[in-house]
Amino acid sequence: MQNNTFSALFIGQNLVKLSSVASTNNYLKELVSNSGPLVEGTVIMADHQFAGKGQLQNVWESEDGKNLTISILLKPTFLTVGQQFELNKAVSLALLDVLSPLLGPEVSIKWPNDILVSGKKIAGILIENSVQGSRWKQAVVGIGLNVNQTQFSPNLTRATSIKNVLQTEYNLNSLLADLCVAVERRYLQVRAQKFADLHRDYLQHLFKFGEQSKFRVANELIEAEIMGVSPTGLLELHTSKGTQIVGFKEIAFCFD
Repeated sequence: MQNNTFSALFIGQNLVKLSSVASTNNYLKELVSNSGPLVEGTVIMADHQFAGKGQLQNVWESEDGKNLTISILLKPTFLTVGQQFELNKAVSLALLDVLSPLLGPEVSIKWPNDILVSGKKIAGILIENSVQGSRWKQAVVGIGLNVNQTQFSPNLTRATSIKNVLQTEYNLNSLLADLCVAVERRYLQVRAQKFADLHRDYLQHLFKFGEQSKFRVANELIEAEIMGVSPTGLLELHTSKGTQIVGFKEIAFCFD
């Protein structure tokens, strides 16, 4: 464990830097299981994550030493399991808070928690929860942010990075410090039950919100408008047939 001097009060103050690891999320979960209690805000950072996890069992690809791949230990025991999407909003908005000043107004949140720049994916989030009864015991928040990588696998046709947008390299440690501060600020909003503020900010920056767009739902191509997100994180669509509520595994965005 390494002590750190980030200006955040607790997120990142205990920092573990690894040269290489399969998954920072798995490493952090194993660390919690095999050692004494870890302090909230512990961060695992890897120069190279070679089997990072994305949503729906996808792999998060990251070039060695080019990107920010981290996991953060949080203990949102003040929330019920039914309020877990509040943490999702907070972490998504924290990334937006860091990236918008750098990259401009084209940064948005693609429901539920991808971060896009001009419609291209620059960051993803994977939150893995440990539940005890009706309350959270802990949350492992994995964040992958493309920073200095400029070439991606052919199948990642909609991937981009900070360097691709700005045409200049960005310091990973500086970015990590900014991200720790941003996550902590948004997390404290959750702790203070500022759910209305989080919801307003989330919808304000939601990709395709209120726009007529194409989606694939249950293998059917439809046109709909995103009208909102439920308290539990379900997407609310307005279609020609009325309101439709969908979960993450039930919908795909159509970009073309």
